[in-house]
Amino acid sequence: MKRLCALTIALFFCFGGCLAQRAAAAEEEPYRLAIRKATSKIHLDGQLDEPAWQEAQVAGDFFQNFPMDSSFAALQAEVRLAFDESFLYVGATVYQQREDYIITSLKRDFENGGSDEFAVNIDPFKDKVNGFHFAVTPFNVRREGIIDNGTNINRDWDNKWYSEVANHDDRWVVEMAIPFKTLRYSRADGDNSWRINFSRIAVKQNERSSWVPVPRQFGANHLAFTGLLKWEGQPPAPGLNISVIPYVTGSSSKDHENGAPVDNSIDAGGDIKVAVTPSLNLDLTFNPDFSQVEVDRQITNLSRFELFFPERRQFFLENEDLFSRFGFPDARPFFSRRIGLSARGAVPIIAGARLSGKLDDNWRLGLLNMQTAKVESAGIDPANYSVGVLQRKVFDRSYVGAVFVNKENFTSDGAGGYELDGNGYNRVAGLEYNLYSKDGKWEAELYYHRSFSAEKNNDAQSAALFVGHFTRNWRLFFPSQYIGQNFRADAGFVPRTGFLSFSPGITHNIFPKNPKVARKIIQYGLEFSTNFTYNQPDYRLADRQLQPGAFVVFPGQSTLSIGFASDFTYLYFPFDPTNKDTGEKLPIGEYQYNSLGVSFNSDVRKKFYFDVEVGGGEYFNGDIRRVEGAINFRWQPFGILAATFAYNDIQLPDPYNSAGFWLVGPRAELSFSRSLFFSTFLQYNTQADNVNINSRLQWRFRPVSDVFLVYTDNYFSDRFFNEPQVKNRALVLKVTYWLNL
Repeated sequence: MKRLCALTIALFFCFGGCLAQRAAAAEEEPYRLAIRKATSKIHLDGQLDEPAWQEAQVAGDFFQNFPMDSSFAALQAEVRLAFDESFLYVGATVYQQREDYIITSLKRDFENGGSDEFAVNIDPFKDKVNGFHFAVTPFNVRREGIIDNGTNINRDWDNKWYSEVANHDDRWVVEMAIPFKTLRYSRADGDNSWRINFSRIAVKQNERSSWVPVPRQFGANHLAFTGLLKWEGQPPAPGLNISVIPYVTGSSSKDHENGAPVDNSIDAGGDIKVAVTPSLNLDLTFNPDFSQVEVDRQITNLSRFELFFPERRQFFLENEDLFSRFGFPDARPFFSRRIGLSARGAVPIIAGARLSGKLDDNWRLGLLNMQTAKVESAGIDPANYSVGVLQRKVFDRSYVGAVFVNKENFTSDGAGGYELDGNGYNRVAGLEYNLYSKDGKWEAELYYHRSFSAEKNNDAQSAALFVGHFTRNWRLFFPSQYIGQNFRADAGFVPRTGFLSFSPGITHNIFPKNPKVARKIIQYGLEFSTNFTYNQPDYRLADRQLQPGAFVVFPGQSTLSIGFASDFTYLYFPFDPTNKDTGEKLPIGEYQYNSLGVSFNSDVRKKFYFDVEVGGGEYFNGDIRRVEGAINFRWQPFGILAATFAYNDIQLPDPYNSAGFWLVGPRAELSFSRSLFFSTFLQYNTQADNVNINSRLQWRFRPVSDVFLVYTDNYFSDRFFNEPQVKNRALVLKVTYWLNL
């Protein structure tokens, strides 16, 4: 086994080395852009009339990314850059008829793809994996995010920057001012260069384009496809860069379910951000409050395992990929939602610190420590969480990483205090290699993690291998994974242990060449995904799923899909798919069942658009029928009115439980201006016997400074329409202020 592992690792590095040699042989920079220091002050007004813009080099001739990638864009843009001691300036002329604008909302951090936009993607360290994303719409609505893994944009990251837009009949002109304090970068004594690309979306014309061409199997924001940004001189030193973000909250809540009295409280805390170097940041948090964070979108769980929900809390988002991307999606050694959240409710965080960023062009460092408090009513003792991460770039876009995660539990010392529980620890250490080819066609991952605790430490490892090949017409991938029976990651996300799995899959995309067909069908294809899971200790087949399918993509990205699923499950323990407390559970044994599903997503360019999926078939020893979807109305530019729905009808033979589960979620997101927003979200969930109402009014009175008024209500779903009974209710007023020192 050890020889096999060693051989696999050696082949992996040889494979990466071969790709790197190919990349080096083809190392050319056809797309270059010079950036000069502005000779006069630039005023943000959407008018490119300052001398700096006249002297700047122009990046134009945008190339289509979608629906085709073989010609120049029908709607063009011209981009210029400049800088001074404080800001990186971007000036762009975006050609588009005023009557063609499509804007979903005036709210900051709008979703990608639904509105017309111009975007800048900046890669200061030229690693083609991590970077910064800034976008603006014709109505000057802003979005910023962090790019990780080359293409993932995390919109939950917030920071200061500025823009203004001027609208004309045939174009809109945007000026951006991005503070250097917002960016993370290094300065060299000699030549300085970054990587950069510009992209735009014209929704009505169904066109995505970019300055540096990006193949259409990738998004236009992919960092593997960027040009070279050459600095004339050095980017300025940011100087002192400290931000203090205090908050104060006032809240009133009542737990009706347990008959508790009204709880009125005032609280305060905040964050401090210190730029240790221009590329290394220290974040401190004291008594953090996350009451303004949007509630999770609930999901009906018909599986035997825990569901994954994304992190939305601001403190954990910067450099999130550095801490949270180790392992596979169902085997993360660290999952930040384990801190401050539990199945029994929220857990107060006393304080925390994080040091993260780049040491130089090749090394990334991440250190995190968080201390949580006790919750006597829920029987939760204090705990300390520590994470250490070190990454080294290898070849062109690949990296090797090491991770160490430690959770230490505290126990009562018998004198009213707490002390470390000598046996209450869990640690995970691991190594990982991630390969990304220069052209984005090859991706691979290899990792080995081991857990340590006071209990069983044999068979306490997790290991996996992923290889994927992605071209315009083919997507092939082969993940394989092993998780030992005693592998534990108390600060991570591991819903299942004690198995070996293989999940190969393939997709074939076909793009019509006949112009008449291409005007009506953008692409179509076939796909086939599989999963084979073998349980320990006898490696008996526990789960098998075969999923052939077909799809057609029409203009406007409306999509029709059909899929078939053939499932095999061996239950090692009795299981009730309805999760009821009463009735018989399905017995241990084998189950084979088949199902069919059809889905359709309508044209998102329309003001009214929807998606729906219907399916049904066999389910264990019974049947299932399901329908789910969403209805959306774009009230341009003030927001979106939407409703999601899902109904699962499970019918099992007697004496087993049958059930019908509803999950309905009407939602309104309204923007009264670019600084005043209102959202309300109702989730009616019969599986959880809960109706949640979450309403939030947000006033952004200064950049990244807000006033939030949040109202939350929870009811029992089975009595909601007849005799509504409140579980709990809360009203929170929160004020945050971003102060730069």
